[in-house]
Amino acid sequence: MGIRGLMSFVEDYSNEFFVDLKLRDTKIIIDGYSLFHRLCFNSNLELRYGGDYDSFADVVQKFFESLFACHICPYVVLDGGCDITDKKLTTLKDRAREKIQAAHSLSVGGGGNVCPLLIREVFIQVLIRLKVCFVQSFSEADRDIMTLANHWNCPVLSSDSDFCIFDLKSGFCPLNSFQWRNLDTIKDTQDYYIPAKSFSLDAFCHYFNNMNKALLPLFAVLCGNDHVNLPIMETFISKVRLPFSSKGRRYHRVLGLLNWLSNFDDPTEALDNVLKSLPKKSRETVRELLCCSMEEYQQSQVKLQDFFQYGTYVCTDALNLGLPGWVLAALAKAQLPPFISDALVLRRTFLHTQVENMQRPNAHRVSQPIRQIIYGLLLNAPSHPEDKSPNTLPSQLLAFNEVERIKTNIKTSTVYVKQLLKDHCDLSKLAELPLSRRQMLLLEALKVKQVVLESIPTSLKLPIAVTCYWLQSTEAKAKLHHLQALLLGMLREPLHVIINSPDSEDPRRGGAKMLYEELQQVKAAMRPGPRLDLDTAHVFCQWQSCLQMGLYLNQLLSTPLPEPNLTWLYNGNLVHRLCQQLLASCSAESLLSICPEARQLYEHLFSATRSYAPAELFLPKATSKSKKRRQKKKIASLGTTSDTKHCSYAIK
Repeated sequence: MGIRGLMSFVEDYSNEFFVDLKLRDTKIIIDGYSLFHRLCFNSNLELRYGGDYDSFADVVQKFFESLFACHICPYVVLDGGCDITDKKLTTLKDRAREKIQAAHSLSVGGGGNVCPLLIREVFIQVLIRLKVCFVQSFSEADRDIMTLANHWNCPVLSSDSDFCIFDLKSGFCPLNSFQWRNLDTIKDTQDYYIPAKSFSLDAFCHYFNNMNKALLPLFAVLCGNDHVNLPIMETFISKVRLPFSSKGRRYHRVLGLLNWLSNFDDPTEALDNVLKSLPKKSRETVRELLCCSMEEYQQSQVKLQDFFQYGTYVCTDALNLGLPGWVLAALAKAQLPPFISDALVLRRTFLHTQVENMQRPNAHRVSQPIRQIIYGLLLNAPSHPEDKSPNTLPSQLLAFNEVERIKTNIKTSTVYVKQLLKDHCDLSKLAELPLSRRQMLLLEALKVKQVVLESIPTSLKLPIAVTCYWLQSTEAKAKLHHLQALLLGMLREPLHVIINSPDSEDPRRGGAKMLYEELQQVKAAMRPGPRLDLDTAHVFCQWQSCLQMGLYLNQLLSTPLPEPNLTWLYNGNLVHRLCQQLLASCSAESLLSICPEARQLYEHLFSATRSYAPAELFLPKATSKSKKRRQKKKIASLGTTSDTKHCSYAIK
């Protein structure tokens, strides 16, 4: 995000460009994307096992509690889908490659930063629980954040260097100097504040020969931001003879361009001098591109303050696409993810890489049939302009592109839609379908019968339906201990509910507390070795992909099944460690013996998923072919009346 090299440059001049703040008693606009990445990567969380979600949720909660203690009122703004002009496509692909390299490094015991797949969804659930106000922009949020902050005259909190270019009335506070963990008090009072630093655009321009602020957008696009990366600009850079710096190429470019631009009175004069250094045939094209990119630093027409006051805001770009009103409202409330927006607007989605086995097909392949159904539902939206071309083939109307991992690189694959609704319900009417119809559509997509979920607690119906789908996939190579570990991990929230029951005499509390603490100890005992068990990691990445797409389909259908609490649902450390224990000597049955209620729930979960698992899942490892056939017959003959007996056999 932002301008390459600028953030580290301004931090080197901290004394000149920043002022100290004692932040309290104010509104603050928070760049949600920057915040959840910062909290994920700077809180000593384990990133290799696919999601330390409960620890992450604790960090998010503590962050906002610090703000509340200082009477700081946060407003979180989340990025939406990709820009509808697609001008950042090259940058997005470069970032996707970088994430693949980081994930590969983590998978073989190295370092790297890769957000677990569901981190954004967990972040949003915590915001809802804490009643923090938030909104999702239709596309990238930077300009909307700047406009809202200036309307309310309050600071912005982010790690995006673009905010060094925006002219913010109350300044920009970088996250890396926002000391929310170190609250202090005003002298002789009990009033808390957060020590922070605010970037001063006036001081920055004063340092560079009282530079005109209006020159800074040109500086951003010349330096190289997310929208502009023209090889021809290197011709200009080479001709202006920027001064040499021992601190590296990016530092050298930032310092040199600022010094050079400070000689001009306004952007027009500076731009003319830039174009003089380029071949004549390229000048007008480059001028148009640079001017268009500079507009990204102007005020947005979107008024997010309307959302926080009235529950809705107007985005002209979105309205011009003719999308259904309920879709726009759901996107603004983050009830639909950017994935849906990208599929609707661009017919293209990015599949985020996880820490998985890079030698195998990417983990998202297993959930592709769910995405095909999502695409099928979105297909009944207003036609795209490109769809109306006389040269468009019928097959192209049914195609979406997915940018996915292939080994350690990316590839754009074409995926064709599937439609389950026989009456081809228009997207604008989808939310009006009866609950039973939407629920049936969801379960049909997940290939699960409703009767199987009848004994499952409401909060776990969707995860269990997703698990049934996952077990049926030929792509997934799940083993019995993988399934057991997942189901055992799902018990933590029900245990937590029992432990925190208002009835202090509840006879279930003792056993529930013992089992909960046992699971916490198992999680804490996870010590990463030099390498992951890649097969196990890949299997759980496949399951998370199924869960993510199951969540998205459920949201698109206006949640016919309740959303699960992701904070408690899955913990990578725990399930990986449980796999190790189950393979060694421990059995699920012995672990559950201290809590009959948890054992009974586990057996319900196991029974529901067992009916969709291949018979091979329950066979002992080393068995002759003839014995395998006999055991398959025995398993097939076990009826639902002996579920408990079967579970005892299967989990020993």
